[in-house]
Amino acid sequence: MKYPVLFLTFLIASCTKVETTALQQWQHVAQGSYAAEIAQDGRYAVVSSVQDGLAFWDLEQNALKYQWQHDPEQENLVFNLAISPDNSHVLSADQQNFALWRTDTGQNVGFWQLDQSTVRDIAVSADGAHMLIGKSDGAVQHITLSSGRRLEFLGHSEKINSVAMSPNGRYALSGGNDYQAYLWDTDSAQIIHTFSHPSRVSKVALDPQGRFAFTADSQSLARIWDIQTGALVSTLQITARQQVFSAVRFSDDGDHLLTGAPTRNLVLWRVSDGQELQRWRVAPRQGSRPASAVVHAVAFLSPTRIISESSSGYAEVWEINYD
Repeated sequence: MKYPVLFLTFLIASCTKVETTALQQWQHVAQGSYAAEIAQDGRYAVVSSVQDGLAFWDLEQNALKYQWQHDPEQENLVFNLAISPDNSHVLSADQQNFALWRTDTGQNVGFWQLDQSTVRDIAVSADGAHMLIGKSDGAVQHITLSSGRRLEFLGHSEKINSVAMSPNGRYALSGGNDYQAYLWDTDSAQIIHTFSHPSRVSKVALDPQGRFAFTADSQSLARIWDIQTGALVSTLQITARQQVFSAVRFSDDGDHLLTGAPTRNLVLWRVSDGQELQRWRVAPRQGSRPASAVVHAVAFLSPTRIISESSSGYAEVWEINYD
């Protein structure tokens, strides 16, 4: 009796309309990007590429505000970017170095270098007060800028793939190749909740309002958790055999989740039950064969509009239709 149900599910999924025409599209990089991040409110974006270094954009005006370089003498190989929840700072990282930038003046706050291992993912708190660095040796480093305090979370036994941090810097979420995601206290490094998966945890995200955590693994299992209790809220109803996420964002009201993937797909989900509501496909990189693009970042602009930044070098605005 399972086969007809599975077949019906496949038919429903295959008939889902995929939108490919954006309401607006701006080219931010001519030859594609390594990484990008969009502010929580969708006002700013930062994009990393070889030809332009780090480009900080005002999305409301589609105006380039700043261009930064990690090392003017070498190619820009920045693969991780984060914007603070209050839009005051940008954190950027290549494999060995990370840097903090002010968005009001464009000035650099500081450069730091890892003595061992490499940077896997980063996060930054409001006012740039705290930085979170996930590393290839399995450790997660939490840095308080004002005091220089560095706390290392050693709960993982294998390399880190993804990290997230609460706006005040007090709580962190990390996921790694050890099949575990941990929500932990950055004051004490004590684990608050453990979220286990059957394969390596490839992506994590936190709801800035402190309601939910998102964890996803490399074998199409993605879950939303209640941060306060650690209880499972929902599992995303994924129909693909293998689904990896490259971008995740909760809506401000906590009702919806937006995800991006390395397959050009941009999907809206309902948090309460994990149901897919709408799907879009971002523009491919010019000249790519087959046509491809990684969705680097996503954000909600309003209850009816969203925005994406992808490796094609385009920022694209899309319309939500809840009907």
